[in-house]
Amino acid sequence: MSTDITFAPSKKIELFMKLVSSFIVMLIALNVVGQSKNYFQQEVNYKIKVTLDDQNHMLYGDEEFEYINNSNDVLTEIFIHLWPNAYKNAKTAMAKQQFAKGDYFLLWAGQKDRGYIDSLNFAVDDQKVDFVYPENYEDIAVIKLPKPLQPGGKITVTTPFRVKIPSGTISRLGHIGQSYQITQWYPKPAVYDREGWHEMPYLTQGEFYSEFGSFDVEITLPENYTVGATGDLQTESEMQRLEQLASAPVLPSKGSDNTFPPSSEKTKTLRYVQNNVHDFGWFADKRWIVRKGEVELPHSKRKVTTWAMFVTH
Repeated sequence: MSTDITFAPSKKIELFMKLVSSFIVMLIALNVVGQSKNYFQQEVNYKIKVTLDDQNHMLYGDEEFEYINNSNDVLTEIFIHLWPNAYKNAKTAMAKQQFAKGDYFLLWAGQKDRGYIDSLNFAVDDQKVDFVYPENYEDIAVIKLPKPLQPGGKITVTTPFRVKIPSGTISRLGHIGQSYQITQWYPKPAVYDREGWHEMPYLTQGEFYSEFGSFDVEITLPENYTVGATGDLQTESEMQRLEQLASAPVLPSKGSDNTFPPSSEKTKTLRYVQNNVHDFGWFADKRWIVRKGEVELPHSKRKVTTWAMFVTH
């Protein structure tokens, strides 16, 4: 005696869909495993020394970065982002993006409101190297390496640089009077991943794909500036100064103009360090009120110090 088992059409469809779903899940899992084996991140470790000239709104810097090739590829060149050049004229990708939104500031702006980066002199492992700009992009440079960088290898790249700080009304890098927002301000290697180089111009909407690494940054500026920056402040005298400012009472404002006090003739150098981040930004103002607080992280219960720096009106 035999028994035939049959399925209703709806059951057949349900069984077929389960098989297809299982097959898709298996393909995705295999793809993820394959991708994880090929996954890598390059590493860039920076040492930067920079001085602020707040009379001419200029930065004078020296940069050294260690570039570690964690890929399986041999590299013969490195793409470098020179994003302050996005503020240089009305021909840049950022200017064109702003024009498309109806913002024509860079078209009519004078030289005092525009910005740029120059005075570059790249060397790789103490050997001077040339660089070129890709066609139509002044905020990207290509360094030809003196010898191929093998998988697992590393090189040290150095250069001086100078930045003309643009008007703060254009984008994220800039100044309003002697209040400074210093972002995307130093020569920075583009990301290299399994798809190759991701060189890109600076855009007001975009630009946040960068390599991770460490930063050791020294900032020299007039003594009466207060600075907020990426990383942990290492300068003990400035830490004490911030503590004093944080405990001072907030006095009622006598006016609404918030004029800048004269800059101190003395300067100070502040050092900040941070590991495993992909960028370094800093902000400086002589008028800031400072307040200190603390938050407790919900899962680890670790307590984190918070700082607020602001101007009263």
